[in-house]
Amino acid sequence: MDDFVANLWKTHLEVKKEGYVQNISLGLFRSDYMAHVNSNGPPSLKQVEFNTISSSFGGLSAQVRSLHAELLTSPPGSPISYPPHPLFDSNLPPDNTAVETLSGGLAAAHTAYGPSKSSPALPLCILFVVQEGERNLFDQLALSKRISQVHKIPVFRLPSNRILDDTLIPSSNPSRPLIYKPPHSPETAFEVTTVYLRAYYAPDEYKSSRDWEARTHIERSAAIKCPTVLNQLSGCKKIQQVLAEPTGPDHLTSFMKDISPALIARLRETFAPQYDLSTDSQGRELALNPETAMKHVLKPQREGGGNNIYKSEIPGFLRSLPEKDWKGWVLMELINPAPNATNVALRNDGEVLRGNVISELGVYGTILWDTNGKILHNDQGGWLLRTKGKEVNEGGVAAGFSSLDSILLY
Repeated sequence: MDDFVANLWKTHLEVKKEGYVQNISLGLFRSDYMAHVNSNGPPSLKQVEFNTISSSFGGLSAQVRSLHAELLTSPPGSPISYPPHPLFDSNLPPDNTAVETLSGGLAAAHTAYGPSKSSPALPLCILFVVQEGERNLFDQLALSKRISQVHKIPVFRLPSNRILDDTLIPSSNPSRPLIYKPPHSPETAFEVTTVYLRAYYAPDEYKSSRDWEARTHIERSAAIKCPTVLNQLSGCKKIQQVLAEPTGPDHLTSFMKDISPALIARLRETFAPQYDLSTDSQGRELALNPETAMKHVLKPQREGGGNNIYKSEIPGFLRSLPEKDWKGWVLMELINPAPNATNVALRNDGEVLRGNVISELGVYGTILWDTNGKILHNDQGGWLLRTKGKEVNEGGVAAGFSSLDSILLY
């Protein structure tokens, strides 16, 4: 019921028909949580969503942590320092190892690729595919800088609209290596071991059939993709809904056959109830009733913030759509944030805001595995904290709804 998701699936089918030549996949993932308060016990973490493509802000979050740590340790009377506060007497934000974790995952994929598949052999590189007019350059630069300086791997940035111009797959080579020729030095060729997508996660990035052709071009190559089309699809809200829905088949357990029931139960406790909107479903009833709609959020299969419908707006929004399109949406019970805190936030337009705030915690992880299920690399480390006004529904930083922040554990 969703053209964007349907076209991603068609891309997979097209490559599958020809035959995949790369059996290794890389995931740089981020799982987002909020503190949920209920009347039956202490606060707990509830998962907001799981991000499988372009899980951003690891680089900038580490910088913000360093900024706050410096301000907290500046001696009293310094030109710029935080005033004394009882919670800060012996506490600093936890170390943020997001850059090390994420760049380490990309380096592990580069190594797993093995030697050049070209003849004669070509030098190897990692390719960051970025959006046209990318604004989040320095977040990505933190990763590429560490990869090149610490792991000694060449890294190039390629705008998504240049994929078909600056890369090729030799038709004579059945291994289908992805060859990159830098525009500033087209006589120099590199073989791409790993493609890291910081683009192609939103429908408006596919402006024409040429963009879908470029995505297919990458998918059919021998480069290790982060993510593959299938991994991107696994992050859809629909998948989260199926795993988290409170009734029906227990799909979660079917994916965790070697995990203890106690651990599965702990994982399930982090899920907020989610529902589909099929005919005569509980989700449809909850969404169309103005009273119950106030406790829910309606989510499409999108990333990046600014796409959700909240509370009282849900019934009217659904009735404005053809009923056949309702299946493209998922209803999720709202998380009840922890008690208010007061803070000061700096918005990207330079405006300083003061008031009650809530925060959302993202935890980064990387995993490298093959089609046989063998895990080649698995690491967790680093975090993103986004703080926003209590009255703000959305949480995206790039979309202007929240500000990067540091964690205070107490």
